[in-house]
Parts: sequence; structure tokens; C-alpha cells
Amino acid sequence: MDIDIRKYIKDNFKDSKKEDIRNSIDASIKENDEVTLPGLGVFFEILWNNSDDQYKEKILDILKSNI
Repeated sequence: MDIDIRKYIKDNFKDSKKEDIRNSIDASIKENDEVTLPGLGVFFEILWNNSDDQYKEKILDILKSNI
């Protein structure tokens, strides 16, 4: 079985409101469930690919200071 996780996540949230996406992210983090990590990774990939260099630096600063 071959699943395109990126397409699945994007399709699953395509018509969602911002609040729904936020609630899903918050719940995934709160549950600390390894199963949700790929979905969060897809969200991060979308964020990263749609950020300019200045915002990428901000993301890197946040990550670096919290790892």
C-alpha cells in the first residue's frame, strides 16, 4: 500500500478553518503521539517552503534556542 502522506494531509485539511488547523496542531502536540509527527512534518514543510529567508532565520532561531 503506497500512501502519499503530503497529499493526504493537504486534502484532509483543504477546507478547514484556521481554528480547526490550530486545534489539530495543539491536540497533536498535547497527545505526544508519534503517529501525528508525519502530519506535523507536512505542516512544517508547507511553512518552510512558503517562508522568505528572513522568516526561515526566525524559525531556525526558535528551533535552535529550544533544542
